Amino acid sequence: MESYVQPLNASPLTTADVEAPNGLARLRALQTEDALSPVLPHEVIGEAKSAAPLATEESAQPSAPDRPALQSDGVSASAVILPEPSHTMTMAECIRELGTKEFYVKSRYAVCSGRQFGQVWLENGKPVGESHFDVVVIGTIPKNSRDMTATYHYTDFTAKGKNGATAMGVTTSAAIPQTWPSSAAILRGGTLPSTKTWAQLVTGLTNEHTITALSGQAGTLGDTRMIAAVYQPSIKLVAPPGWGSQPFTGGNIFMFPPRWDEAGYLSASTVGGAAVFSVLPTLKYSTAASAPEREAALHIKKAFTTPHLTLPPLATKRLAGQTADDPLTRLFHDTKRRQQNRDRSVYACEKHYGANYTDGGKECDEFPFASTYQGAAGYRDDPLQDGNNFSVMAIDGTSNRAGGNLLSQFYLLNRLIDGPDDGFLVKID
Repeated sequence: MESYVQPLNASPLTTADVEAPNGLARLRALQTEDALSPVLPHEVIGEAKSAAPLATEESAQPSAPDRPALQSDGVSASAVILPEPSHTMTMAECIRELGTKEFYVKSRYAVCSGRQFGQVWLENGKPVGESHFDVVVIGTIPKNSRDMTATYHYTDFTAKGKNGATAMGVTTSAAIPQTWPSSAAILRGGTLPSTKTWAQLVTGLTNEHTITALSGQAGTLGDTRMIAAVYQPSIKLVAPPGWGSQPFTGGNIFMFPPRWDEAGYLSASTVGGAAVFSVLPTLKYSTAASAPEREAALHIKKAFTTPHLTLPPLATKRLAGQTADDPLTRLFHDTKRRQQNRDRSVYACEKHYGANYTDGGKECDEFPFASTYQGAAGYRDDPLQDGNNFSVMAIDGTSNRAGGNLLSQFYLLNRLIDGPDDGFLVKID
């Protein structure tokens, strides 16, 4: 028995594939160290980012908007509600949304990945049969909880030709190869490690593994206690009686990055804080006619798509928040700097729209937001940043406040912490 690992939705190898010229070479190319190196989601932020290479592509994101459009007539800015991010995911949803991606990030509380584990059965060096199955791992965190649960699903079992698949052993385990700080205490619970046969797993058996970082431990961010880790699922195959196997018998090839925080400006801080996955969440604004934040959304859309046409003028303007490689980061503790961001934005509005720009109920909308390190005064700490690398627009005050209200809720719901160890993206629908 020779085994290999491929992305979840890849085409399995067939006996004909292996019999073809260079077929065995193709099989063994799927067993190399490079092909099986652990990867993290492309959107990982913070200390976990250093643990392994990132997936080359950004993860799959939810296909439907997180928030239905609201009627703006008669709706105050304070009435705009951002729903709770999802804390659950089904196996079918994970498989559907993953497509060809390495990871699906439904929210900071629900992520998944998966792999295809294939086997080629040989006699006297010639392929006589083939089999494969998929493993889907879904990581979820309940609201205001410090428990991260990984649920292992086994699916898509196929076997053809002469093989010993049904008696083959499948060992599922998981490790935490690195934590920050290294002294962090992590509790483990659930059904792992577990060894079952193919015949047992094909019945729909699942495994669960829960990890929890105890609260009250010294973290890595001073007054914000934060513990980060990487979680490594593992599958090993055991050849059935009467069959031998090559040294490669499985893979440790994707990781999840859980994080535990305790901060006074986040919910549940008085009861030990909570956990998220250290991936960049996305704040969604809508340009729909019925969306209360419509004008704020149109402003950001212009700033992203035609930044050189925004004010203040700057031909080389490029604003953060669009890609995982250049996220926005929350500014909370330094209230003076937040005020400097706001003051510079208002100064720019008065300069470019006139001293009476507030007539008719308008307000000065700025992007990047004043509550981020990339705000209008950010250049003071970055000599390479042009002083005009931000955008302002005089927009309807209700729309401006609706956008700000959504942002405030987003920070809380996604447990955004101050500084470069966290961040977020903005998407305009």
